[in-house]
Amino acid sequence: MKNALCVFVVSFLVIVSGAAHAMSITPTADAATLVNNLLGSGVSVVSSSFSGANGAAGLFSGASGAIGINSGVILTSGLASLAVGPNSQANAGENNDVSGTAQLNALIPGYTTHDASVLDIVFTTETGNLFFNFVFASEEYNEWVGSSYNDVFGFFIDGVNIALLPNGSPVSINNVNLGANSAYYIDNTGNIKFDTQYDGFTTVLTAQALGLGAGAHTISLQIADAGDYVLDSAIFLQAGSFSGTNPAVPEPGTMLLLGAGLLGLLGLNRRGVCRK
Repeated sequence: MKNALCVFVVSFLVIVSGAAHAMSITPTADAATLVNNLLGSGVSVVSSSFSGANGAAGLFSGASGAIGINSGVILTSGLASLAVGPNSQANAGENNDVSGTAQLNALIPGYTTHDASVLDIVFTTETGNLFFNFVFASEEYNEWVGSSYNDVFGFFIDGVNIALLPNGSPVSINNVNLGANSAYYIDNTGNIKFDTQYDGFTTVLTAQALGLGAGAHTISLQIADAGDYVLDSAIFLQAGSFSGTNPAVPEPGTMLLLGAGLLGLLGLNRRGVCRK
């Protein structure tokens, strides 16, 4: 019975993955284009700016079967186009030879950041709150978990980082992986892979800032390499979720990610073979 169910689920995955639209990336460094894609209800944008290498940021679509969010904005520490699957390289990355940021350096004392992409938004909110959905992904999974090569990102609203798990701890490679906070982690290194080049990524998470005072506020969305310039990482920001009310989170991982979860419940080993 168990093996029969396994065959069904594997077949289900093949059918769904074949029907899913492939991820596509449209690189752009135009801040207005990026922010307009993110903007939801209850928030007004005063101004915006982007800094980073050409090709490091852009818009994505057709990614629901890859990372659990269908469309939105991607910011990377390398090339946005490298996000497109399948996962055919163990060490995909681009050295953009640009600097990091002081705020990201402060998150990892003793190390220097490089290849930063930064999207700054000055905004007002009708509700006094701000929410948006995101996924963090990286080529540093799983080999560099626990090492000093720990690519870093942050969402700094009026200087305070809100890139946190629901339990309040930071989202990072060393804090979200196969061994730590694994409920928020999806591995992409087995035989059954998702349609993205990154070796691992988080589930869809919601960033929030509550009780903001009246007037304009600034949020700085930042990501960078840490310790070196290689192995890309990315943040995917859901289109239309930058809003004053809590946006709906996509169904956990979509049908394709659900299928992978069923495989996990069946007790697949790391090679994706059903156990007897």
